[in-house]
Amino acid sequence: MAGALAAIGASVCCVGPLVLLALGIGGTWVGSLTAMEPFRPWFIGLTLLFLGLAFRKLYLVPRVCAPGTPCADPRTLKRQRITFWIVTTLLLVLLAVPWFAPLFY
Repeated sequence: MAGALAAIGASVCCVGPLVLLALGIGGTWVGSLTAMEPFRPWFIGLTLLFLGLAFRKLYLVPRVCAPGTPCADPRTLKRQRITFWIVTTLLLVLLAVPWFAPLFY
């Protein structure tokens, strides 16, 4: 969740105007919606940090679960890993939007 919020913060400077333009909302003020641009490197760093911590927890740290708890079920770990890779893919696409946004407007 924290990684997703950081990625949204990193791409808000470019995703916001792109979404507004896609909705047909335009004007010169749309180009000035870049107030968050100076904070973009910080948000990218936070996104990568949180993804790294999630990867560490899912793959590197051994799990300690009491028998009969949901975390003891191997299907739970598999679902968590699948969710992690889906979210990671979406976040990396979201982080790449500022580089591809100029192609659309």
